[in-house]
Amino acid sequence: MRSNERIDRIVIIGGGISGLSSAFYVLRQAEEQGRRVEVTLVEAGERLGGLIHTLRKGDFVIEQGPDSFLARKQPIIDLTRELGLEDELATQGARQSFIVHEGRLHPMPQGLVLGIPTDIDAFLATELVSEAGKQRALEDLELPARPLVESGDDESIGDFLDRRFGAEVTERLAEPLLAGIYAGELRQLSLQATFPQFRQVELQHGSLIRGMQASRQTPPASGEAKPSPAIQTSVFLSYKRGLSTLVEGLDAALQGIDRRLGSAARAIEPQSGAAAGAARYVVRLANGDAVDADAIVLTVPTYASADLLEPLVDARELREMQYASVANIVLGFDKAAFGRELEGSGFVVPRDAGYTITACTWTSAKWTHTAPQDKVLIRCYVGHAGEDAIVGASDEAITARVREDLQALMGIETEPEFVELTRLSRSMPQYSVGHVQRMAELRSRLAERLPGVWATGMAFDGVGIPDCVRQGKEAAAAVLAELAAVRV
Repeated sequence: MRSNERIDRIVIIGGGISGLSSAFYVLRQAEEQGRRVEVTLVEAGERLGGLIHTLRKGDFVIEQGPDSFLARKQPIIDLTRELGLEDELATQGARQSFIVHEGRLHPMPQGLVLGIPTDIDAFLATELVSEAGKQRALEDLELPARPLVESGDDESIGDFLDRRFGAEVTERLAEPLLAGIYAGELRQLSLQATFPQFRQVELQHGSLIRGMQASRQTPPASGEAKPSPAIQTSVFLSYKRGLSTLVEGLDAALQGIDRRLGSAARAIEPQSGAAAGAARYVVRLANGDAVDADAIVLTVPTYASADLLEPLVDARELREMQYASVANIVLGFDKAAFGRELEGSGFVVPRDAGYTITACTWTSAKWTHTAPQDKVLIRCYVGHAGEDAIVGASDEAITARVREDLQALMGIETEPEFVELTRLSRSMPQYSVGHVQRMAELRSRLAERLPGVWATGMAFDGVGIPDCVRQGKEAAAAVLAELAAVRV
């Protein structure tokens, strides 16, 4: 039997949202189970939060990483409540969004759900798709579902949408919406890893249109906690002082743990044959420190995880994963000089439209807490898989090209009062076809060769903040369960 005095030492490598969530839930779940743990958080940088970074510039709230999260994803709502931050939630303001087509901004059709038309009348009225393209898309109502494939039921999102709706809807409606989430190429991204619900709807309903229509009408499950008014009225959510509010809340909740900031993990060394009670692993840090570990949670990018794992186990799935680099450019304007009202939340740009910008958020209209009433805040995005060289250009070159696009698409010639440019190099993991199976094989290998070592984070099962929170919680449960099994 495990001694009541036994303390399990858990090292979490990476201080982004996945790592912070892992640490938080290790402590919470261990307490619920009446277990004693010591948690060490190792972060190569000097700050926590990873890609989440809010710049508070005077009365402006400027996101230099992600700017919001999906309100419907329960893990982040639960964590927000557990941290006592629900009153800090900020709801979305303007919601009408646009898609660029033939050099103009066209309203996104009503009822468009992840690029899937659910309001047939609105879809037939849009100028974004030709009459032939509309008729081809409506064939979805009659097309049967593709049978299950025994050798691995996966395909690219683009191939799936092509066979359901035709290439025109894929390229003009779905691609700018869906590919933008991953900064990826729709005909390379795995359906199973990104939008598995599409395949499930196809198998259940045949028609994706009918299935998505039905899902929009499905009431919440009985017993599900009633969401707050903020959650009920907004598709996206943020926090009044920016997304760093979540990082700060986790930081406060984790004050009692051992933190090793500013020194990267350099090696993991198994301690085979160690004396009873000794740690199973030692984590070596760049500053020369050594940290004992009974279990390890890796939440850093896959290329960094591969460096740690490859001396011990085949980690080819991590080494081979591709990443895209992106950048965001925030421009602040005086509202009087700006000279126009922003009646919407922004626009997205199809890959073949010929612009540098991939999307643009009218931040001060979408998120009214981000700027004073007499100012305008706009955020533009550049870079995606296969076309991310722009991210390496000079600040002046990127800003000039973004302003050219804004002038062409919105008629903005006003000089901004300030520009904040943030490069996120190798930040967007690309889930290529077969991703889910590859990650399962890797984890199986880790369990066999390095028990107690768990790899997780945005490169595994979802890039959004709620997905990272969920994966952190799952990682905590996995390592605690494995430790409990070996202590028996």
